[in-house]
Amino acid sequence: MPEKKSIKKVSSKKTKAYQAPDFLVDLLNARSPTGAEYEAQAVVDQYVENEVDTYRSDTMGNRFATVNPEGDPNLLLAGHIDELGLIITYINDQGFVYFDTLGGHDKTMISGRRVSIITKNGIVKAVTGKRAIHLMNAQDRKKVPETHEIWIDLGAKNKEEAEALVAIGDSAVYDQSFELIRGSVGVARAFDDKAGAYAVMEAARRLTKGKLAARVTAAATTQEEIGTRGAMTAAFSENPDFAIAVDVGHATDSPDCDPRKYGSFKQGGGPIVCRGPNINPVIFERIIRAAEMNKIPYQVEADPRPTGTDARAIQVAQSGIATGLLSIPLRYMHTPSEMVDLADIEHTVQLLVAVARSLKRGERGIW
Repeated sequence: MPEKKSIKKVSSKKTKAYQAPDFLVDLLNARSPTGAEYEAQAVVDQYVENEVDTYRSDTMGNRFATVNPEGDPNLLLAGHIDELGLIITYINDQGFVYFDTLGGHDKTMISGRRVSIITKNGIVKAVTGKRAIHLMNAQDRKKVPETHEIWIDLGAKNKEEAEALVAIGDSAVYDQSFELIRGSVGVARAFDDKAGAYAVMEAARRLTKGKLAARVTAAATTQEEIGTRGAMTAAFSENPDFAIAVDVGHATDSPDCDPRKYGSFKQGGGPIVCRGPNINPVIFERIIRAAEMNKIPYQVEADPRPTGTDARAIQVAQSGIATGLLSIPLRYMHTPSEMVDLADIEHTVQLLVAVARSLKRGERGIW
């Protein structure tokens, strides 16, 4: 007779679920296509305006939160609140709506999506459509459709009904909200760059407590996706001594990413610190030192040219600004389901706070 084995009892104690910060969740769910960042602006206003020493907006729609306004040196933190979107360009007689893209879209991702259109009368729900695969020939099935071959379907019966709902120039975003899928790993339509905007604004909120020599301004910038436009005016008006842009970067730990071409960066490995011509060496060394002193994980990226971020515009503003760049590792950039480990966002906030607190009066980025 086989030996009777005891059955191990499985503990009924549940692991506490990761809780995403409300500020971050609300910002991720805000609809803010580039040039129409109203909802994201409202979220930043709600969570930040009453938490900092001074707060202002400008004609580009940027938001500026300043802590210790009489401090020295002057540090600017920048993250953009705009996201990819669609802009309505034409409505046909049958009530189908045509559009152009706001920012750099992968056209294979556009059709078959639920979208929210921002109108003067509120949000209008719709879907993007194209000819069904059953109605295509073999050659058509291999093609990536051009933008004018995709449309937005409002469910309207004709042009008159469609025009009562939307107008030329209205913007839309994918109807895809934030969701945690495993521990602190989440997916959202626009981690690019609500993650960075949250990081700089949350850093400003935390810097209101404790010693701080520097003046620190966090800017939620607009229109980055069409040319870092908000950052241009933000850098000009603030004219800081130092600046750190925060954006997302490619996590290359997913299949089909060759590290020989793109570098090796892990989701959950901490913020990516950029090094190269777009980066002032003084602020780069300060970021690395702050990370190591505070035991904050980080990764280093080499970029041989001006980066595709707000850092590009800030570095050459005024007489030149000592600029650094932190990138939050992200998978599936510019798709409706971008993926980020929220621990990387938290470590980015901690690193920004550590760098800001390390600055001493009179320091500059001259080298």
